Amino acid sequence: MAAKTDSFDLAVIGGGPGGYVAAIRASQLGMKTCVIEKDRLGGLCLNWGCIPSKALLRSAEVYHLVQQADEYGIQVGAVNFDASKIIKRSRATADKLSKGVSFLLKKNKVTHISGHGSLAGDGQITVVNDGKTESIQARNIVVATGGFTRSLPGVTIDGKKIISSREALVLDKLPKSIIIIGGGPIGVEFAYFYNAFGVKCSIVEMLSHILPFEDKEIATTLQRSFKKKKMAILTETRVESIKSSAKGVTVDVSTKSGSKTLTGDLALMAVGFGGMVENVGLEKVGVKIEKTFIKVDENYQTNVPGVFAIGDVIGPPLLAHVASAEAIFMVEKLAGHDAVPVDYANIPGCTYCQPQVASVGLTEQKAIEAGYSVKVGKFPFQANGKSIAIGETEGMVKLIFEEKYGELLGAHIIGVEATDMIAELGLARSLETTYTEVLKTVHAHPTLSEAVMEAAGDALGEAIHI
Repeated sequence: MAAKTDSFDLAVIGGGPGGYVAAIRASQLGMKTCVIEKDRLGGLCLNWGCIPSKALLRSAEVYHLVQQADEYGIQVGAVNFDASKIIKRSRATADKLSKGVSFLLKKNKVTHISGHGSLAGDGQITVVNDGKTESIQARNIVVATGGFTRSLPGVTIDGKKIISSREALVLDKLPKSIIIIGGGPIGVEFAYFYNAFGVKCSIVEMLSHILPFEDKEIATTLQRSFKKKKMAILTETRVESIKSSAKGVTVDVSTKSGSKTLTGDLALMAVGFGGMVENVGLEKVGVKIEKTFIKVDENYQTNVPGVFAIGDVIGPPLLAHVASAEAIFMVEKLAGHDAVPVDYANIPGCTYCQPQVASVGLTEQKAIEAGYSVKVGKFPFQANGKSIAIGETEGMVKLIFEEKYGELLGAHIIGVEATDMIAELGLARSLETTYTEVLKTVHAHPTLSEAVMEAAGDALGEAIHI
């Protein structure tokens, strides 16, 4: 027998960076709100993606830095690592932040309901938890169920020999070799992590370069860096089959030069995500789905009145910060505010390997294809004083401007702190800043961000330090 609970102005199914942000903002605007989450608060990003993976990458960075200590005049003994402690720290980081989300919900008077939520029609949500069922009534419902790891056709992720990023995050014993299927951000980040700790890594990417949606020059710069680290990079390569056994995995691939067989201890599937639309009751109430994503309008309203959807479940770009931005706009619009729509042309993309890669706006190729006459400015970190002082000279800043008026069309950075530096350029694009304004904005010395100013100068033929 189902127990009846209070009704809500807004009920959110999913407690990830879209769901919990929507709930908090709604509560701030005076709505009685609940979040229904069957797992840990924070969603895939906080628990099994963005956060724990960055903790792992930090361990790799520290390990690499300690190995280079002598270059900084620091003497250390033999350097080793404990994989189980690395994993333990990563999980502790995720645990701490998940508890932080719980605190934020309580602080903002959002009700957290544990269980699996599914749409039941007429503003009803059925919640099942440990065999008990309750019914939630809500004026408006937000589906923020996130995504799931895709696999290749005919290939099953068994979690043992063929793994996803979720299993990769908790391997307390590192393999001797790993084959990473997919050269996007997830594949590249794990390749850097494993390589740092001596694992033989191969990346298989179907398109012409790793990070295929980044500026080609930036991506090929990273590719060269990875090859120097002894990683095998197979681009324009298609996986034909993957077989697993007690000894490991065998991956048959086809390349321009013919067929090859790769062998390793594990295969990591990193070919992307689909929307988590199964078992949410979408079909029951008639919500339209295209492929594995929920179809929504410009206000994130589905075709069913009172049912909204945000985040990975509605499709690319599948990024936590996009889900949060969609959540805030959706809720503010629902509350009758003059909400600012998400500018999908100005979404930063970040990859946290070393060197890091970050970008916003158009690539050089896309700008040219769009019909722009462009001016391109570049500045290498090897000519930057701060970079030299800290011993991190790999990479560059690359800026693409529209030639006539100087509009910043795109910004691309590869280097040690690229993912933090990109925010300046996202703001510059939001304010329609020109190359002259970037150049004439005084940047502190010595900083990595001086490379942004110098790249603008290079576009105008006024760079000083190259």
